[in-house]
Amino acid sequence: MFFSKMLIPTMREVPSEAEAVSHKLMLRAGYVRQLASGLYIYLPLAWRVMTRINKILREEMDATGAQEVSMPILHPAEVWQKTGRWYEIKDEMFRLKDRTERDMCLGMTHEEIMTWLASREIKSYRDLPQVWYQIQTKLRDEARPKSGILRTREFIMKDSYSFDADYEGLDKNYQIQADAYHRIFNRCGLTFYQVESDTGMMGGAGAHEFMAPSPAGEDDIVICKSCGYIANVEVAHSLSKPLKEIPWEYEEVSTPNKRTIKEVSGFLKIDSPYFIKSLLVIASEVPVLVLIRGDQELHEKKLTKVLGNFRPATKDEIVSYLGVEAGFIGPMGHKIRIVADELLKEGTYVTGANKIDYHIKGVKPGTHFNAEWYDLHVAKEGDLCPKCNTSLIMDKVIEIGNIFKLGTKYSSALNAVFLDKNGQEKPIIMGSYGIGPARIAAAAIEQNNDKDGIIWPRSIAPFDVEIIPLNLNDSRTKEIAESLYKELVQRKVEVLFDDRDERPGVKFKDADLIGIPVHVVLGEKSLKENNIELKTRRTKESRKISVENALNEILKMVREE
Repeated sequence: MFFSKMLIPTMREVPSEAEAVSHKLMLRAGYVRQLASGLYIYLPLAWRVMTRINKILREEMDATGAQEVSMPILHPAEVWQKTGRWYEIKDEMFRLKDRTERDMCLGMTHEEIMTWLASREIKSYRDLPQVWYQIQTKLRDEARPKSGILRTREFIMKDSYSFDADYEGLDKNYQIQADAYHRIFNRCGLTFYQVESDTGMMGGAGAHEFMAPSPAGEDDIVICKSCGYIANVEVAHSLSKPLKEIPWEYEEVSTPNKRTIKEVSGFLKIDSPYFIKSLLVIASEVPVLVLIRGDQELHEKKLTKVLGNFRPATKDEIVSYLGVEAGFIGPMGHKIRIVADELLKEGTYVTGANKIDYHIKGVKPGTHFNAEWYDLHVAKEGDLCPKCNTSLIMDKVIEIGNIFKLGTKYSSALNAVFLDKNGQEKPIIMGSYGIGPARIAAAAIEQNNDKDGIIWPRSIAPFDVEIIPLNLNDSRTKEIAESLYKELVQRKVEVLFDDRDERPGVKFKDADLIGIPVHVVLGEKSLKENNIELKTRRTKESRKISVENALNEILKMVREE
C-alpha cells in the first residue's frame, strides 16, 4: 500500500480533548476521528488493526469448535421483557418504536437473542453442546463517553455463547473459552490478568474478567504477588492486619460537636481503625443498620447483594428509627436488623452512644450488640490477602474481555429447553463470553508507546513493514525500494511504502508516530555503499545490511517481531 494513496491524516499537536495516551496517539497518528460524543470513525490504519484483531478472534474461536453467526442489531422489546432486563436496564439502552408503534431496542448485548434462537433450534440432549459466536456492532447510551475508543456509545464486540445439558458441560466450555482468551491476548501482544469479577447485569453463577494493566484503566484490581490471588475490587476479599487489643472499660465519653470519624478520632487521639461507623439505610422500605470499621469504605455492590436495592436513610428517618442524629449512632440497643462487616467481628471499639455529643469506648461485638456478618468493605492496597495473609497491591486496568457462567437465567425465562436422556424437559445451561476488539487495540497502545508514538505488536499492526525511501528522485533508490516492495508483497508481508515527496524528517516522524514494527530506510549515502538501513520501532536499534541480503533480513525481522 502506498502512503500517498491512503488516508493517514497525522497531526503534530496533542488534541486538547484527549486524556488517555491511546486516545491522543490514535488521533495524532491518523487512526480515528470523532463524529460525536462516544462515536468514532475508524480510518484505514485503525480498520486494518481491527481486521487483524478480528482475524485472531475468528481463528481462536473456530479452533474451539465455536460456529460464527450474525445477529440483528435491532431487537423487539418482548424478548428483553421476558428476561426482565427491559425494565432493569435504564438509560443505557437505546429504545425506539417502529412504524407500527412496536417497542424496539438497539442491542447492547445478545443473550436474549441467542437464547431465543436456541429455544427454537435445540430440542434434544443430542443437539448439545453448542457454541455460537459473532463479531457485531453493539450500542449503549454511555453516560460519560471518555478515553477515546475505550468507552464509547457504539462499539464492536466478539461475543460467544455456550449451550450445555448440564453444569459439568458448562464448566468444560467455560475453561475452553478461558484458555482461548489467554491465547488471543498473548497473540495480540498484551500483558493481562484473569481476575474474579462481579456478574453485574449479566447475572449467573460466576464470572471472570480479563484486564490489561494501564494508567488509563477505569477499573481497579487487587493482586497478591505471593499466592497469585487476583480480583476486581467489585468482588475482592481482603483481611486486615490485627489491631492491638486495648483494655478499655465500657464508658461514655463526651465528644461535643464531633460527628465524623475524623473529628472524633482527632479529638480522642484514637486511630480510625478502632471506630465503628454506623449507617442507616432503607431496603424494601425497612430500616437496616450497617456497620463498617472506621478506616474502611462501604462497598455498595456487596451490600446490595445482601439487602437488594437500598438507599441512605434521610435525617428524619434516622431520628424516627434510632432516636438520635447521624454522627452519634451506635449499634447498641436497637431492635432493627444489623449487618456488619467481617473485619469488626473481633476487637474492642469506639462508637456512637446513641446520644448527641457522646461516644462510647469499650464496645465489643457479640457482647454489646449482635449482627449478621458479611464482607462489606472495599479491598484496598495494604490489606492482607484472604488466602495467604500477604499484603495486597492494587493496579489500574482496562477490561478487555469477560466470561460468565449464566446457568439457566436466560433459558428459563425464554423457555429454551431440551429433552434429556430420560425424556424429561430441562432448561439449557448457558455461558457467555465477550471480547472488545477496540479495547484490545487501545490497551496495546497504552502498553506499547514512547514519546514519539505508537509501538504496535506485530500481530495487530496495520502493516508489518514500512519502506522509507528518502529520495525517490534518485533512480537507484526508487528501483531498489520498488523491488523490495514487490518481493515482500509476493511473500504475503503487509507493507506500507512511503512514496511521498516529503523531507526525511517528516517521513521519520510519521513512521515513529504510526508505529509499524519494522522500518526499511533507503538513503543515497548508504546505497552508494550498497547498504540499506533496517530499524526496529520498539528498540530503535538500526543496522546496515547489503542490498543483496535485504529481503531475507527483512523477512527474518518480521518473523521475530
